[in-house]
Amino acid sequence: MSMSAAIALGALVLALLYAIVVYNGLIQLKHNVAKAWANIDVLLKQRHDELPKLVEVCRQYKQFEQETLQRVTEARARIASAREQQDVAALGRAEGMLRTGLGQIFAVAEAYPELRANEHFMQLQTRITALENGIADRREWYNESVNLHNVRIEQFPDAFVAQMFQFESKPLLVFASAEKADVDLKALFGT
Repeated sequence: MSMSAAIALGALVLALLYAIVVYNGLIQLKHNVAKAWANIDVLLKQRHDELPKLVEVCRQYKQFEQETLQRVTEARARIASAREQQDVAALGRAEGMLRTGLGQIFAVAEAYPELRANEHFMQLQTRITALENGIADRREWYNESVNLHNVRIEQFPDAFVAQMFQFESKPLLVFASAEKADVDLKALFGT
């Protein structure tokens, strides 16, 4: 074998090894995104199971704002649908609706001392708040995983391998700014 043929063969082997390393790295990132989504999904399911209990406890207080309870129920249904379809954009919108509704429930509950004194309500509020914090943490991990994945499939020269094997960018889980705003207590209580 001639020297130039050996060099060409060596370069080809190195290129192939590099492509394998890049491919395996991209697969790892893809699975990290899927794992991060699954972790969010677990917490969403747990919260999905807790919300009807909270709504029912609030419904027991006849004067409790029914419109707020309806919004929470509707947002819960939208989240369930988005989870099943793994529609990150729809989930972000529904999450914003739910967070706004939960904030209103907890704010309105301040006007009902007997509701706040209800042990079951307080346990549910604590549980849902803990789940909200967990979802926020997992959302951060999911978005970090998505960001690493998306950057890697766009970087040169990894983009060639990503295109060859049809790796696609993944959407970030974001909430609209209006949905992240604090609850307007003055508007809720008409003061």
